[in-house]
Amino acid sequence: MRPQAPEGAPKQPGALKLLSGDANPELARKIAEALHEPLDEMRITRFADGEIDVKIAHSVRGADVFLIQPTCEPVSENYMQLFIILDALRRASAGRITAVMSYYGYARKEKKTQARDPISAKLMADIITLAGANRVIALDLHADAIQGFFDIPVDHLTAEKLLVEYIRMLHLPNAVIVSPDVGGAKRVGDVARLLDLPIAFVYKRRPKDDVVSEQRVVGDVDGMDAVVVDDLIS
Repeated sequence: MRPQAPEGAPKQPGALKLLSGDANPELARKIAEALHEPLDEMRITRFADGEIDVKIAHSVRGADVFLIQPTCEPVSENYMQLFIILDALRRASAGRITAVMSYYGYARKEKKTQARDPISAKLMADIITLAGANRVIALDLHADAIQGFFDIPVDHLTAEKLLVEYIRMLHLPNAVIVSPDVGGAKRVGDVARLLDLPIAFVYKRRPKDDVVSEQRVVGDVDGMDAVVVDDLIS
């Protein structure tokens, strides 16, 4: 006889189900292959004015659903898909909904840098939770503090060890690990420590977002193989 759960204990989610938005179907396919699980069918269409509509083909009632939807470019479009799919899953009575976000858009704005600035990273966290996510799996967030923007559990994964293994495979004889800005110095320091390599970073002066008026390299890179490590490329 199956033992009864204690009274008041949270219900365990049911069968595993994988769903994917349009952001990165190739990533979703590879995750499904690695888990030997099928991707559940879902149809994403648009109305004549461009609004997104979602149809989940099969029941997800009580299921343990993982929604693979990174918010890479086009960022706002992929966020809207994420919000609408989360809402559909919640209304379909999924047992637990985990948003799998290998890229977290709007992460650059994790704090105010000028008067009247938004904190967009916090806003996205609030809407993800409101839309129906019970948990988030994120990869190499732009700022560790973003984990604290959520009132639900966040599994913050890192590709650091995979990156280190790849750099080792390059067999660079005279390498230095470089951060393109001061803010990434800790990330670069962690990689350099695992490789036992020196570090350098670039000091930048920004009069406004995405505009650099001055750059200076701090550290020795002369004649060396510079490996630039960053979480965002723009």
